[in-house]
Amino acid sequence: MGKDVIIACDFASKQDVMNFLDLFSEEKPFVKIGMELFYAEGPAIVREIKARGHKIFLDLKLHDIPNTVKKAMKVLSGLDVDMTNLHAAGATAMMQGALEGLTRADGTRPILIAVTQLTSTDQETMERDLLIREPIDQVVMHYAKTAKNAGLDGVVCSPLEAGKVHDACGKNFVTVTPGVRFADGDVGDQKRVMTPAEANRIGSDYIVVGRPITAAADPVAAYRRCVAEFVG
Repeated sequence: MGKDVIIACDFASKQDVMNFLDLFSEEKPFVKIGMELFYAEGPAIVREIKARGHKIFLDLKLHDIPNTVKKAMKVLSGLDVDMTNLHAAGATAMMQGALEGLTRADGTRPILIAVTQLTSTDQETMERDLLIREPIDQVVMHYAKTAKNAGLDGVVCSPLEAGKVHDACGKNFVTVTPGVRFADGDVGDQKRVMTPAEANRIGSDYIVVGRPITAAADPVAAYRRCVAEFVG
């Protein structure tokens, strides 16, 4: 499995995301479609971007009772995305139901990963708001192991935890890491961040990069810089 940079296309409309993708005349970046764009434009935007030749990570973070998630994933399996996700906090039965729903009749399915703890969450927030007292690294590792035991392919985690996830779950267990910023960039609302080069060294398989690329003066140059620093 090769490393890749996924651009978070957190745009509010089809016009905005298409204007952005039109900047790329040579590359076809792997893109993330999240809640904002999906809820604004619906499944049609996924099909249209896929038809343009992009790989797609559909980032909807499902979390509900097992049967509801299973049925939702069955619908999403028809969109031909390359990766999708759910919250590990939904527990084993929900994750197993998701896998069952996502798997097509021919046995194929997108990569399915679980969110451990959001990169906007730190130890203080976790203890105060979630009443989870264990160290955040320990919580993330437990969620990752639970996801692996449920049959998932990997997790979304902070780049700070990617190497530890591989140690705990094996090198083939995929780590998808947001919270990546250039060394000379703004960290925004992320609390656990790392540069692309650091994420590469620590073992991230995919990095998800949004504003450092989408809000850059030259997004294509920023994307190429990110690829050069992460993939080499």
